[in-house]
Amino acid sequence: MDKEIPRAYVDTSQYMELVKKLQKIEEKIEFFQAEVSQLAGKKIGRDIGILYGLVFGLILVVLYLLMKIPWR
Repeated sequence: MDKEIPRAYVDTSQYMELVKKLQKIEEKIEFFQAEVSQLAGKKIGRDIGILYGLVFGLILVVLYLLMKIPWR
């Protein structure tokens, strides 16, 4: 048997419409991915800020306690 790949011929205007639709879909997907990445970045930034705040606070407490203890 001679198997041949089926071919389809499409009008240029139909092809261009399809390309425009695919570009719109791609733009929506890129926008959604950007929003998700931005939200993840905000969450990570908040967590890092909390961590820095705790570390800075602990350093201040340790310095206060060291200064409060009289040197002998």
